[in-house]
Amino acid sequence: MNLLAQRIKKGDIILVNKPAGWSSYKVVDKVKRWFKVKKAGHGGTLDPFATGLLVVATGKKTKELSKISQLDKEYEGIMELGAITSSFDPETEIVERRPLDGITEERIKDTVKYFIGEIEQVPPMYSAVKHKGKPLYELARKGIVIERKPRKVKIYDFQILDIKLPQVYFRVRCSKGTYIRSLVHDFGEKLGCGAYLKSLVRTRIGDFKLDDALTIEELKKISTESGSSKEHT
Repeated sequence: MNLLAQRIKKGDIILVNKPAGWSSYKVVDKVKRWFKVKKAGHGGTLDPFATGLLVVATGKKTKELSKISQLDKEYEGIMELGAITSSFDPETEIVERRPLDGITEERIKDTVKYFIGEIEQVPPMYSAVKHKGKPLYELARKGIVIERKPRKVKIYDFQILDIKLPQVYFRVRCSKGTYIRSLVHDFGEKLGCGAYLKSLVRTRIGDFKLDDALTIEELKKISTESGSSKEHT
């Protein structure tokens, strides 16, 4: 049996490059079924539209997930200026468009300074934050909006990588609990033109790097070659 497959079955930490369209739960479920492990989990959810690093643990290593979830995160993404969606990401329709009059490269780069350090974020309605036992996203889908208390998060680094209006390419290093969707929305409001998060890749969690992650296809191949599972769907 493949050595990695053996480690996964006994209990290991696996770095997975989550594809777009997959929930974090689906990745964990595939690992459990492919490698026939009863216990598995992940160290921090990625929205289905997002891609990148998901830290998965099996067996006894699942005890480390609570610590992993506390680690700082790094993301690269694209924000689209001049448009707003209700979920702050591409999962819902654009509800408002605004002109980009006066939006220059200088203004965009200058606005970054307002989002460095400890900032307050209001969790988006389309989130798993609970209100009276129900996730906010369930209320949001019914058109219900409730008041949410702001939370303090830390933005350690916020870089503008490229600007091709209406799109802005960026990199962020932040504390746990940071909503990049909300960061982008607030950034757009500060600019005055609005913005939503068009795409997102998680590149790092603590010292865990996306460059070291396995694709879903690679994981599937390892499980097939090791004979761990008969089901590979």
